[in-house]
Amino acid sequence: MKEKKDNKEKDTEGRKRLAVIRVRGRVHVRRSIQDTLKMLNLHRVNHCVIIDDRRSYIGMLKKAKDYITWGEINKDTFKKLLRERGRLIGNKRITDEYIRENTNAKNIEEFAKLFMNFKSELGDIPGLKPVFRLRPPKKGYERKGIKKPFSIGGVLGYRGEKINELLERMI
Repeated sequence: MKEKKDNKEKDTEGRKRLAVIRVRGRVHVRRSIQDTLKMLNLHRVNHCVIIDDRRSYIGMLKKAKDYITWGEINKDTFKKLLRERGRLIGNKRITDEYIRENTNAKNIEEFAKLFMNFKSELGDIPGLKPVFRLRPPKKGYERKGIKKPFSIGGVLGYRGEKINELLERMI
């Protein structure tokens, strides 16, 4: 039994959580990319999902790179996202009491720590919607807009740790 536990810890050692935000709308989107966005639960602009960095997810991100932006989310940003933008069925906010009653964590901060260390999943919170609905970013997107990749001054594609700055402006 101990070997199994050690293997699981090794599996999660170098893994990261990724925040994925849909930036562009649905006009003139190819069917295969629409399907990929649907599998990621990104149905509308300014919706965000949190995933891990499995190879299958990375392939999906690369396929839809012209419509989304993503990067590694940190614990503080995730905690703020969950507290302010996390919703239960019926559009109810998540509270520390709800987390205490329905999960093995005492509050949102402890749940965020467990989640970032792969000891818990978002599905462990019963009734949590899989998507975080965000506002458009304060002071807008980057200078070159939503049609250019992040590497040349736009918004699209991989942005690493800078996703946290964008999320702060959108929460």
